[in-house]
Parts: sequence; structure tokens; C-alpha cells
Amino acid sequence: MSSLLLFGLGSGLSGRRWRLRLPVRILSVQMVLRWGIVSAGKISHDFVNAFNTYPQKGKDSIIAAVAARNPDNAKEFAKTHNIQHVFNTYEEMAKSQDIDVAYIGALNPQHYELVKLFLDNGKHVLCEKPLCLNGKQVKSLINLARSKKPFLMEAVWSRYLPTYIALEKEIESGKLGDILFLEANFGVPIALVDRLRKKDLGGSALLDIGIYVLQFAQFVFKEEPVKVVSSGELNEDGVDLAVSVILEYSGRRAVLTANSKLRLDNRATVYGTKGRVTV
Repeated sequence: MSSLLLFGLGSGLSGRRWRLRLPVRILSVQMVLRWGIVSAGKISHDFVNAFNTYPQKGKDSIIAAVAARNPDNAKEFAKTHNIQHVFNTYEEMAKSQDIDVAYIGALNPQHYELVKLFLDNGKHVLCEKPLCLNGKQVKSLINLARSKKPFLMEAVWSRYLPTYIALEKEIESGKLGDILFLEANFGVPIALVDRLRKKDLGGSALLDIGIYVLQFAQFVFKEEPVKVVSSGELNEDGVDLAVSVILEYSGRRAVLTANSKLRLDNRATVYGTKGRVTV
């Protein structure tokens, strides 16, 4: 495996490091990975700003092009970030031989079709979370990636934070004993933001911030839950604004909360038979 170290991926946060592992075969034919930015919105700006702090930028990876639904936005984005090439359409970029990897920062409802488009054309894909709006779409893309053989990854940047690496080592060392319980919460007052509260934009507290507590439970227990119990609060558009979830894992349990109306303490505690850790 070959590694590409990226900084500040996902969620508009900068200064974070993320090591993206790509198959050696990607670099064996061409030494420089050529990234195409799909969509010219805020999260794509954040991604490129973070990418530009990567010490090996220009040596083993470059941002080669950008495309957006509005070509004028793509041109302005390219000017801001000194990107050499602008594609008029996503289809044009997907079919180009000058792009190796697509970073998809479009709105949530567009993820499935865009990821499918680039996978169908043999491009590797890093897609902002959530990868899709439902499990059926995700399974479809996973099957497509397996058949086409490109690299597909959901941009859950927190998995690569130093805190996660340290926690994993602590758990694996046995110092905490058997891990039987964890609780995690994440809450920020963003319920009035259009992309979160509107159904046609893929709004959902669960998909936007709940993904972090859900993936944390999976990170710790490393297995599929045998039982899921959940409750939540919906707005007038049927979009969840707050969710509480209990996951049962063969005698172990995770209690999770995500809330887009309140600022919670945004922490997680892992409990073992010999000790506990809070992050």
C-alpha cells in the first residue's frame, strides 16, 4: 500500500491530518496522482485549502481540475485556487484521461449519482460524508467499486485523528480490560441551516453529525450490532433534528446522541472492566 497524507479533510475543519492509503498499483504507472474537484462549494474550498498544506503536494499528488454544475463557479474556484483546468460538466471530467481521483464535495442528494459516474469511468473516489442517503445506495456503490476495481472511500476524517490512533492502541493493549459499554454525543446548533433542515437537500442530523457517533461505536466494537433501538425529533419537512440510538453488540452496548438544536459536550467515553477513557 502507498500512502497520501492529507490535512483537514471533511467537515470544514483544517489542521487535521489524515493518511489516505491507496493501492500501490495506482502509483506504479504514474507517479503523480491527479485529483479532480467535483463541485465548487464551501466544503470543496476547505478540502483544497487543506490539500495545499500537504508537504508532498506537486510531487506525488496535484489538484489538476475542477468541475461544477455552474461552469462560472468552477472558473472562479479555479482562479481562487490556481487550478489549471476547468471541465464544463461532471461527465466531461469523469471521462477524461487526465484525472485519476475524484473528490466529491457536492450536496448529499448528488453523492450517489456522482460517485457512480466516476466509478463507472474507472476513477478512484473520495466522497464527503454521508456517502449516500440510504443503505441500498451504499451497497450498490460498494458492489460497483468491487467490480470496477477502483478505490472508494467515504471521507470520515475523524478516523485518522491522533486521538483515534491512541485510543485504538489503548484498547488493543488490554489496559482497559474487556470493553463493554460506550456513550458518545455530538450536538451543535445548526438546525436552521438549509442543507440540514430541508429534505430535498438531504437534510438530517443523523447523516450530518450523527455519523460521527455511529462510526465511533463501530470503530470501538468492530462488529455489526445485533440490535438497534432509536428515537428522534422530526421537523415539518420530516427531517430528523435530533436522534438517540442504542446499539447492542453481543453483550456490549453503545448509547449515542446527535442533536442539531443544542450544543452538547461533544465527547465519548469508553468503559472497560479495568478502566475507562474519555475523548
